[in-house]
Amino acid sequence: MATTTGEPRAAAAPPVSIRLPGLLLGVGLGGFVDGILLHQLLQWHHMLSSTDTDNIGVKFYNPDTVSGLEMNTVWDGIFHTVCWLSVLLGLALLHARFTHRRRRVWASRKLWGWVLVGWGLFNLVEGVLDHHILGIHHVHAGDQQLWWDIGFLVLGALLVVGGHLIQRGARPLDPGTPAGSADRRA
Repeated sequence: MATTTGEPRAAAAPPVSIRLPGLLLGVGLGGFVDGILLHQLLQWHHMLSSTDTDNIGVKFYNPDTVSGLEMNTVWDGIFHTVCWLSVLLGLALLHARFTHRRRRVWASRKLWGWVLVGWGLFNLVEGVLDHHILGIHHVHAGDQQLWWDIGFLVLGALLVVGGHLIQRGARPLDPGTPAGSADRRA
């Protein structure tokens, strides 16, 4: 479309994507919930606490021994470091992508939907890899451990679906629009 001077109009810039920062925040925060709740408060497991047979070349560390608890604490620390780096990177990307009206970003359904998707993806990947493929730990070891592991995966799937529905129903974030405009829901 041409303007009155005959020059083409500039196309509107596409909305800034919030997907990657939201996913990174969700992965990190989901990991923190897992580590703080299941590793520290409930003490159901640690990173290498499975006492199953060594079928993949990984040495398992029984947390009921001092040396085993020490090694599990180190690996829990590495796990928390990865979670912290994921949150830090997500925050850095949010900061870089949204230079104005950041309060609107934090209140958006779009961001929180992607955070839930990231948390659910954390549960699914960690659950399948650590609980089922590698078997380095289980959610709650014992007679019912398979059901706890499956429940962890079901929770992950519900978080992915719920987060996707929440973010899909939100309008794209456009930090350049004035406050009070139509994208207030986003």
